[in-house]
Amino acid sequence: MVFRGSLSLSPLKDKGRKEVNIFVKKLVLFTILSAIMGCGTAQQQLAVVKIKGSDTMYSLNRLLAEEFMLMNPGISVYVEGGGTGSGVKALINGTTDICSASRALRPAEAKLLADYYGSLGLFYLIAKDALSVFVNEDNPVNNLSLGDLKKIFTCEITNWKEVGGKDEPIMIVNRNFNSGTYLYFKEHILEGEEYCSSEMIEPTNEAVVNSVIEFDNAIGYGGITFGEGIKILTIDGIEPNETNARNDKYPITRYLHYFTTKTPSGATKKFIDWTLKPEGQRIVKRAGFISLWDVSR
Repeated sequence: MVFRGSLSLSPLKDKGRKEVNIFVKKLVLFTILSAIMGCGTAQQQLAVVKIKGSDTMYSLNRLLAEEFMLMNPGISVYVEGGGTGSGVKALINGTTDICSASRALRPAEAKLLADYYGSLGLFYLIAKDALSVFVNEDNPVNNLSLGDLKKIFTCEITNWKEVGGKDEPIMIVNRNFNSGTYLYFKEHILEGEEYCSSEMIEPTNEAVVNSVIEFDNAIGYGGITFGEGIKILTIDGIEPNETNARNDKYPITRYLHYFTTKTPSGATKKFIDWTLKPEGQRIVKRAGFISLWDVSR
């Protein structure tokens, strides 16, 4: 009986091993599939906010995005520069959620938004900026009037000695036409007149600063945050600082904006709302711009 019993148990063991192996394979496959499906679900649940536009606001937008994502791990915020003009185009084309802009919309841009979406969209004031005028640190000129500034950038004044400087030709360093700062300066300082044709064109604020550092007779302009290694002039005797900008005493004070095509919702609304709260406005101040109100307390 023992012998018969041993013969009868052997195939059962083999069958049991096969069943166990099949079960293990199924379990492994189920685990892999569950992991893949879980990853897919996580990706689907990750909300994305895209910001594109102003180069002046690029560093600010990155700081805001980084801080916001730390507090909201389920939301990813992508930031691109390229200039205000490119941000407006992306907004109209539907390839960005937020256009960051260092100027207001131009009439043609507003019309395109209205044609595409049936409305002019919405705008949010995010920060203030004291648009600053830069010269080389070795330049003896410390102040320019708004009138002098217009004459320099339209080539009516071409030598530094005409405004109290050295007997050297003025080298103008400008931004490209896609820049919101370029258009703001043209509208508010040049009063719509054309820039000099002999200007040097740089693609970013950082490039403008680098050229001003490199050339003793250069002059450029940009956001208040881009002042390291250069001299920032007073305009009409008024310094571009936080107090003068918040009180609109400094003559080239402007707002920085976010534009959307419609009333934002979901992650986009959450990001914009947070930016306007004290937490976001403290990041504005940390980035070197002027918060919409005093957040030092």
